[in-house]
Amino acid sequence: MSTQIKLWNGRTVPRVGLGCWAIGGTTANEGPSTSYGKADDAQSRAALRAGYEMGARVFDTAAAYGAGHSEMLVGEEISHHDDAIIITKFGVEVDFEANLKGAVNVTPEGIRGIVDGSRSRLKRDCLDLVLLHVNDMDPALAPQVFDTLEAMVGENKIGAYGWSTDFMPQARAGADYPHFVAFENDYNVFTPAADLMGFAQDRGLISISRLPLAMGLLTGKYLPDAQLNSDDVRAQSHDWLRFFKDGKPSADYLNRLADIRDLLQSGGAPCRRARWAGFWPPRPSRCRSPASAMRRRCATISERSKKARCRPK
Repeated sequence: MSTQIKLWNGRTVPRVGLGCWAIGGTTANEGPSTSYGKADDAQSRAALRAGYEMGARVFDTAAAYGAGHSEMLVGEEISHHDDAIIITKFGVEVDFEANLKGAVNVTPEGIRGIVDGSRSRLKRDCLDLVLLHVNDMDPALAPQVFDTLEAMVGENKIGAYGWSTDFMPQARAGADYPHFVAFENDYNVFTPAADLMGFAQDRGLISISRLPLAMGLLTGKYLPDAQLNSDDVRAQSHDWLRFFKDGKPSADYLNRLADIRDLLQSGGAPCRRARWAGFWPPRPSRCRSPASAMRRRCATISERSKKARCRPK
């Protein structure tokens, strides 16, 4: 299989890219964390540069990551590269100056405001791809969202759009819009997402794989007694967390990992195939683009990289 992918815009990029959740760091919001904890901007900047130098050309961020902080870093370190494809997400209001995430807002005015903020932070007049960042939004709201995005394509503010969702009703509600080109969904050896993956393939849509390393569990570095910091999203009680519980790796998933560890090891590197070969598509007609939170240290940047699976329209 080719190491390159042809995207919705006709451009060809390497399958390897970088997810930028972790570099957003924390926000000033009270309540359960939705970040991977504090981030060192110097390390984050170095990691972004290293990722580009190592061949990554797709960078996946969101307005909600650090209330725009991740976007700001990507904008300053990556946007000047004309061959870099930048994906961001909208749907949650942010106050960048106050470092605060706000409420979900998918009104036409709200979408335009959030996307314009992203355009400013990312230093791009026209964003390559924007994704709706509300996983379970009522499909009945799809027309107001995607009609607004379609108008923004016509205004040359965005190139294309899609939805970060794991649910088939939502996927079906968006897929027929003219410039809808991609989903972002959980996909790893534990979560095959067979229905959504099949749907994306049948429709010729790109799938950007969220959590390809199961929030780090598939790196093989977490032991049963590991305890994550209290400001880490994996130490929270969010009902969507599955790979970590109460700040510890899930015993159930550690057992599942033990069952397949030999298959995921190669050349003495723990879970190497989970990082790389394990995410190649089961059929040649699929290629994919997994996104994951970026590590903060350049030395381990490849452990949280993403590959891509797509079938161009």
